Amino acid sequence: MTTFNEIGVSSPIMKALERMGFEEATPIQAETIPLAMQGNDVIGQAQTGTGKTAAFGIPMIEKINPKERKIQGLVVAPTRELAIQVAEEINRLAKFKGIRALAIFGGSPMDRQIRALKDGPHIVVATPGRLLDHMRRKTIRINMVQTAVLDEADEMLNMGFIDDIRDILKGIPDERQTLLFSATMPKEIRDIATNLMKEPKEIKVKAKEMTVENIDQYFVEIPEKYKFDTLNNHLDIYSPDLAIVFARTKKRVDEITEGLQARGYRAEGIHGDLTQGKRMSVLNKFKNGRVDVLVATDVAARGLDISGVTHVYNFDIPQDPESYVHRIGRTGRAGRTGEAISFITPREMAHLQLIEKTTKSKMKRMMPPTNRDAQRGQQQVAMEKLLKTIDQQDLKAYHETANEVLQDNDSITVIAAALKLLTKERRDTPVRISSVAPISVKKAYGSKDNRRSNNKRSGKWGQGGRNQGGRNQAGRNQGGRNRKGNFQKRRNRD
Repeated sequence: MTTFNEIGVSSPIMKALERMGFEEATPIQAETIPLAMQGNDVIGQAQTGTGKTAAFGIPMIEKINPKERKIQGLVVAPTRELAIQVAEEINRLAKFKGIRALAIFGGSPMDRQIRALKDGPHIVVATPGRLLDHMRRKTIRINMVQTAVLDEADEMLNMGFIDDIRDILKGIPDERQTLLFSATMPKEIRDIATNLMKEPKEIKVKAKEMTVENIDQYFVEIPEKYKFDTLNNHLDIYSPDLAIVFARTKKRVDEITEGLQARGYRAEGIHGDLTQGKRMSVLNKFKNGRVDVLVATDVAARGLDISGVTHVYNFDIPQDPESYVHRIGRTGRAGRTGEAISFITPREMAHLQLIEKTTKSKMKRMMPPTNRDAQRGQQQVAMEKLLKTIDQQDLKAYHETANEVLQDNDSITVIAAALKLLTKERRDTPVRISSVAPISVKKAYGSKDNRRSNNKRSGKWGQGGRNQGGRNQAGRNQGGRNRKGNFQKRRNRD
């Protein structure tokens, strides 16, 4: 395990990393950051979800002069969605450095982008076509760029952007540092590395083995509006010792947590907006058994080392298989078995199959439990308490009173009353959870012309979703779908 402190990251970025909940670096970060901070060009061969954004973002931020309101860092990304995600994460990493990143992409009004560029961002994260448009108009000047990053270069090749990439790199000063990341290394990408980079250091990180041993996996096909009551019913039936519920957005974490508390569950939520002190307080309560249910976003739950988690609930299915494996890996530890239950809306069934195919594991279908099932579940828990008391305790002191009760009441009524007293009855407080659009697997765009349109179609809500009902700085919805129908999800993201 390598910590960011050991890598030599500056204190403002360390502060941001701590606020984001990160302590240890992923393999791509541990290898890339030191090389890049020494000024080397780097080729990183790594899959989505390995923490690439921080791997190139941290060295880029460290080199930038915040007082110079010129574009000093440039990231080229294949899709609007990825550009937005990368810019958001860089802004989180650079929060205490006074450095700002701006996402630029097609399908958004040019005049609005020009106004945003006049505010003087230090870093621009852009899709290739729109970046070239701005360069030709001279609304983006890259003559002061010190660090250029090509993110998901093979994806840009697949989408027909390879010539644009060459033109962009040729327009940046030769003394720049170039960082290139790609899951695969086809000949055209290798040519860029040979001809437009300076003796690059190569790093290759294998995708994590996706193992899900000791975990029983289930899915419940359920419309969005019934998810919360279904979760309540599950909690009542299975009475988990410790459960983690994963939600897609910070807003959903807050709503689910408040809803569970209103219905009488001991629940707390964690996400990226919490202070480090509050986050640690919540985790300590969970570890010590004072909280039964922890509701979390992916990023907030990263690095959690909590034993005894019996159930993981995917209230919202994650966008990529790596995230799914990471989530459910919170249970089934130290040789124990655990259960993972995913709530899938009907339109997300194709995405479920993609996760199953990638993880080479099958989820069993589970029927949505009814309120009656939940009542029976809670009564079962009460009955087990009663029987355990009969087995383990000396009850002679209670016999006389028990006989008196039985003189006026039949035994079934007495036992029923005892069970009623022991049964935790759920409060029927109305709870409203704001909806998010389902994740769906789409086919790739057809023609090259369509692919080059810079995603002019409206985006789907993706990981991070509505971001507490807000919009990003360009006023567009944040989607999770790229043009090939796959889903981008960065490891370091709320």
